[in-house]
Amino acid sequence: MAIDDLLDEHEQSERVRSWLRNNGAGLLGGVILGLGVIFGWQWWQKSQAGKKEQAYQAYQAAVEDLSKGDLKQAKGAVDSLMKEDELYADVAGLQLAKAQIQAGERDAAIATLRGLTPVDSLRPLVNLRLARLLIDTGKHDEALKLLDKADDASSLEVRGDALLAAGKLKEAQDAYTRALTTLDVVSPQRRLVELKLIHAGGTPPKSGDAA
Repeated sequence: MAIDDLLDEHEQSERVRSWLRNNGAGLLGGVILGLGVIFGWQWWQKSQAGKKEQAYQAYQAAVEDLSKGDLKQAKGAVDSLMKEDELYADVAGLQLAKAQIQAGERDAAIATLRGLTPVDSLRPLVNLRLARLLIDTGKHDEALKLLDKADDASSLEVRGDALLAAGKLKEAQDAYTRALTTLDVVSPQRRLVELKLIHAGGTPPKSGDAA
């Protein structure tokens, strides 16, 4: 091998060493950072899985308490779930409120439903059940406010109930009529809404008009 070639190799190796001296810390830092991101992501996934498992166990505990009729214990489990998992808290809270109603604890059921912060998919159901309870306790304005923007048949029907209970017959008729326009002709709910509309002094639209 020629001396010039040896000098070139020596020069190249010196350049590599020099580059590593100047950039080695940054390169090592990048590797460490990359490993940190990987391990951090894995830790976060395990942490989330652990929290989900804890939430599920708390939900199961609430269900078991409800099956035993222990509403106080179930309430404690639901309160814990509110800090851990919204969806489990919503589902358990709805079941707790139902059990409280069946036990004659209407005010407690209202408090349970009011305490929930439901996910979007369950918010209409929570609002609907809460509105019905508010109507039963004479809080018509609160029920109407709760259903102010709802436009599904069930919500419109309950809105009509609140208006009727408040003595606002014309507005109740409008709500029931709107509910009918969203219901299929063969819907079991339709006949009940028609009866409510008649009771409010209105006339159910013909099938063709409700389409």
